[in-house]
Amino acid sequence: MYLKPKPNLLLATLLLVSAMAASAEAQAPKPDQPPAHTLNDPTRPVYHLVSQVKGSHIADPNFALYWKGRYHLFYITARNSVTKKRNFAHVSSTDMVHWRHHPETNFGGLSGTMFMSKDGVPTIIARPGPQIAMLTPMDEQLEQWEVSTTVEPTFAPGQDGSQLGEKHWDPDAWVVGDTTYVLMGVHPLSPGRKLGLLKTTDMKTFHFVDYFLDVDMPGVSRTTDVKTNDDVSCPNFFPLGKKWMLMCISHNKGCRYYLGDWKDEKFTPDFHGWMNWHKGDVVSTHGHGGDVFAPESLLTPDGRRVIWAWLFAQSKLRVSDNWQEVLSLPRELSLPEDGILRIKPLRELEQLREDPKTESDIRMQAGTPYRLKDISGDTIELMLTIKQGDAKRYGVKILCDQKTPKAWMWWWNPRQKFCRWANPKPRWN
Repeated sequence: MYLKPKPNLLLATLLLVSAMAASAEAQAPKPDQPPAHTLNDPTRPVYHLVSQVKGSHIADPNFALYWKGRYHLFYITARNSVTKKRNFAHVSSTDMVHWRHHPETNFGGLSGTMFMSKDGVPTIIARPGPQIAMLTPMDEQLEQWEVSTTVEPTFAPGQDGSQLGEKHWDPDAWVVGDTTYVLMGVHPLSPGRKLGLLKTTDMKTFHFVDYFLDVDMPGVSRTTDVKTNDDVSCPNFFPLGKKWMLMCISHNKGCRYYLGDWKDEKFTPDFHGWMNWHKGDVVSTHGHGGDVFAPESLLTPDGRRVIWAWLFAQSKLRVSDNWQEVLSLPRELSLPEDGILRIKPLRELEQLREDPKTESDIRMQAGTPYRLKDISGDTIELMLTIKQGDAKRYGVKILCDQKTPKAWMWWWNPRQKFCRWANPKPRWN
């Protein structure tokens, strides 16, 4: 533990819950094991989804839906070394903690979403070819898909669609009654373009309704400069509490969201927030901003809104040749009566807890770190109760030993009312 700067006492009670060592079902040869090439890799993430292909990165989560007792999630994977096509990896789970890997999809493309059609059929909206399309499953495992219709906007007399993005980009869809709405995203290299809202009742003709965000919120940079413009990509629109949320990304700054009202086929946002720690203030080797990217969500049978995001390194550090990047652990979103967004870990993750240990009545002098005696490891959950005293700043260092005194550190400044993570040079053990 860490305490600074002037002499005082800090009384802390620490509860540690260590976690089970494996949480992923994997592909052949054994469906309950992680990828074979990572088994002896000490840097392999234990709980996060990693690619099944050696050296392959994992990218945008897509197409999330609960269907017949299983949660399905797809994500962009690397190009197949044989076919040279970039399809989607597919995983499913009964609890969003233990995953089974399915064969790659028989179609490729970039980001989209999955929704339940008005007829109760799992439906993907994506761009498997030159334009946006709807796809329906050919089997109950959601492994094979076929295009059911293409999406091309039609305009009524007097409607002006000239400000739609010139490329079909990152669609989303949702159903209200007998109407299916389609949101067409804005390509990051198309500054000045606008989100387009379409609707259909027959899944054949898609009528242009209007532009979705005609006026943006303060704090959002909408410019003609692609280096500073906050585009709207990877959109996902859904009700949350008494509001509707548009979750999306800025390619320059990563995950963000709008909260507002959806009425008379019009979205009126009244709040905008970022879901990123850095917001693009670190140059990414991938050309993307922020650490949290490309969010995707689903609704659980008990009504919880669960999201994933793509996490990738904001540095040139390559930890291992066996894997690149991970998907975030699932998180629950909620919007209570006070209208403030809550984000918390998925409750099903609690099943990973075992072997709880407690260390209590820890008294610390300012400037003197305290090293836990019987608690250590790299798969632990820390729960702390701290009596602040006169401390102006305190925190916890993790992933460190005597040779690496500087590592991941969380600290809290009571006076300025904020906390911060610091990462000088993490050591991977």
